[in-house]
Amino acid sequence: MRLSRRAMLALAAFASSARAQEAERPIQLIVPFAPGASSDGLARILATSLGPRLKRTVTPENRPGGGGSVGLMAVARAAPDGATIGIGATGAVAISPHTAEATALRPLEQLTPIARLADIPLVLVASKASGMTTLAEVLARARATPGGLSYGSTGTNSAQHLSIELLKARTGANLVHIPYRGSAPAATDVLTGAVPLASVDLTSAAPHIASGAMVGIGVTSAARTSLAPGIPTLAEGGVPGFVATAWLGLFGPAGLPPALVARLAAEVGAVLADGDERARVLALSCDPSFLPPAAFAAFLAEQSAQWKQAVATLG
Repeated sequence: MRLSRRAMLALAAFASSARAQEAERPIQLIVPFAPGASSDGLARILATSLGPRLKRTVTPENRPGGGGSVGLMAVARAAPDGATIGIGATGAVAISPHTAEATALRPLEQLTPIARLADIPLVLVASKASGMTTLAEVLARARATPGGLSYGSTGTNSAQHLSIELLKARTGANLVHIPYRGSAPAATDVLTGAVPLASVDLTSAAPHIASGAMVGIGVTSAARTSLAPGIPTLAEGGVPGFVATAWLGLFGPAGLPPALVARLAAEVGAVLADGDERARVLALSCDPSFLPPAAFAAFLAEQSAQWKQAVATLG
């Protein structure tokens, strides 16, 4: 059936209108933790920088819970059209699927890796009122306290949580976990003395450590972070070889078109390479560490295997 010229023009106009509407659709950027932590700050930098590059409004939305899994499940359920993307962290992506408490999220199957964004230094902090300033003092207090010494984290099976469980396994210290809905709420309770310890991202703790209101006991990385060189590693504190790393990445639903993934990744890479934007990320106590889609997917497979072994060690 041949279409009339008028019909062909109408179809062309409709297609052009559809493309225009797609370009104008806002992008929802889901943040799976409470406001005030590294993922939240990084999302807001991306939102303000990616919007003009993509010629679309990018709006962050906090959906905390499940150690970062709740927000990513919303991403996994979204249509693969680029209108919903989200930030994912080590715990929900590489740790939680291997635990007995695993959620329904299957990250490597239900999500499309877009780009690795940043490495996130994790730090064990103590309240000033606790009087603890070193890891040796923390471990001694934990052993001497009936019922154990409480510590907060960003949520069950997050990297912040499992890093301290690994510390417990290595030292035998009785540290009792209290899950929060993000690093910022856990850090706030350390400041008020509601909990003596917390394992949080450096973003939430750095200003309070600098002011003296909070004590940085140790970072979980293999070496001291250049973002806070005065804080020793937990290995330096008396647990040789101790390492637990964390990172943030950008994800979309499974089935996201490769061309769209490539476009998003290219723009994210350009943002993180820009001197001013990089400085903004560093100011959050995050270390920009961009990886494009294929390299990020390989990194995720490696991380998942490493944390699977660590979880098996913890039983």
